[in-house]
Amino acid sequence: MQRIWIYTFSKELDTTQLTDMNQRCQYFVEHWTAHDVNLDASYEIHKQRLLIFKVDEANYNASGCSIDKQVRFVKELEQLYAIELLNRLLVAYEHGDEVKVVKQSQIAELLASGTINEQTIIYNNTITNSTELDTNWKVPLQQTWLSKYLPTPKQ
Repeated sequence: MQRIWIYTFSKELDTTQLTDMNQRCQYFVEHWTAHDVNLDASYEIHKQRLLIFKVDEANYNASGCSIDKQVRFVKELEQLYAIELLNRLLVAYEHGDEVKVVKQSQIAELLASGTINEQTIIYNNTITNSTELDTNWKVPLQQTWLSKYLPTPKQ
């Protein structure tokens, strides 16, 4: 099982920026260490809106210092691309073949307009391992904490 961290892009990046980010992320995971031991790490940019770091902890665990390195790297990406990645109030959802990202404060408005509904697939970016990535990453809005924005049925 792999340990994972997921970051949501606050805005779309252009092709040049994505190419550059891919190169930077590849370099980072190749050199990412915990207590001077290389981690068995990888990354993925999912549908150009979600950055996923993975560490296979079978041989060596990611430690506090290595996680701090990752957060510093993500902060550097935020500065470099003028983008938010650490904002946990960003909500990613599927819209056809795309991933759309909105602020949590916009959910009620999107529900009211019919842009999204209780079946809209939401990315649960609080998950922490590869098993959850396979089983609990993409869930209908009604099964997430965002369900509080659904209208209550009339009695």
